[in-house]
Amino acid sequence: MAEALTVADEPMLFDRLESEPTDALLQLIALAKADPRPDKIDVGVGVYRDAAGGTPILRAVKAAERILVETQETKAYLGSAGDTRFVDLIRPIVFGEKGARDERIVGVQTPGGCGALRLGADLIDKANSDARIFVGQPTWPNHGPLIECAGVEMVKVPYYDTRSRRILFDEMMEALKEARPGDLVLLHGCCHNPTGADLSLDQWREVADFIARRGLVPYVDLAYQGLGNGLEADAQGTRLVVEAAEQALVAQSCDKNFGVYRERTGSLFVKASSKAGAETVFGNLLQLARTMWSMPPDHGAAIVHTILDDPELRADWNAELKEMCARIRSLRARLSAYDERLAFIDRQNGMFSMLPLSRDAVLELRESHGIYMADSGRFNVVGLSDENVDRFAAAVVEKLDG
Repeated sequence: MAEALTVADEPMLFDRLESEPTDALLQLIALAKADPRPDKIDVGVGVYRDAAGGTPILRAVKAAERILVETQETKAYLGSAGDTRFVDLIRPIVFGEKGARDERIVGVQTPGGCGALRLGADLIDKANSDARIFVGQPTWPNHGPLIECAGVEMVKVPYYDTRSRRILFDEMMEALKEARPGDLVLLHGCCHNPTGADLSLDQWREVADFIARRGLVPYVDLAYQGLGNGLEADAQGTRLVVEAAEQALVAQSCDKNFGVYRERTGSLFVKASSKAGAETVFGNLLQLARTMWSMPPDHGAAIVHTILDDPELRADWNAELKEMCARIRSLRARLSAYDERLAFIDRQNGMFSMLPLSRDAVLELRESHGIYMADSGRFNVVGLSDENVDRFAAAVVEKLDG
């Protein structure tokens, strides 16, 4: 007679889970959304907003979607590499015409920049589980979870001091001397998130030379190309380090510069030591992608592909991107001119900047003025409308630390 099964005094499967803290940014978005005040200011979430405070769909994107409705004949899978034409069209934007012809560089489509970063981290761990990645502080809060979830050890190094509003370049370079050959260095390609403080071109050259001499691998996060000083200018640092290094990774996103946030449109490019090595890398990328998302979503890549393949749409997208970039620059100049303590904002690039505010000051701004920003003082410059810039600046300068 079979022995009767008994329930052991062990917790059930999901009872073993521990509570996880709510993601700070997602919680901030929810708090701002729930605030009934009509004059609230949400500069927490990283989306572009126009003069009226809206996040419009780009003209070129709308036009591309109309084309897709009329001409797309199937929704069949594209394969783990995704839309290969999309990847081919993004290559010269990231690497320039010369870099785009480098047969040591392979790329795949990913679900946004997050997918690219995670796929790259998994590739690193598979190639060498002892490899470490050196990450300047502060950095985008999701960098740590994405990297560490893949099993890659993250080493924190200095990058920016909020109080003095300056890049700690010498301190960063000194800390990088601890890196071993084969270790990685995470670099923000442009429009540093969360600080807006980018390396100068001379500093990029110094980093590129250091990486090459030490046998390190740059891992560039290029999420905001075109929103700092233009497409070409914003790619200069990335191109310098990729060309100098024997091997490299670039996680690229179209979410911001095409305004296709919810479509999750990105790519991961990897430079190997040889063409044969690149083919091996490509095969490994496909295998890893297969285990995570199998096939990436198509719609965003199809939009970008359609725009970049059509001269008129591409020209219109370029024009719109320049308008977005100009708006960011004008907002930075306007904030900078309001008070000398905000002058540093105009020397920075992209959507984000960090204010020297205590957590208590940030919470008081939220409570008293309906201003929602990260507890660190990071705010989205282009989250402001033309109407609320001065009100934001006036409230902030009252709370600045020095």
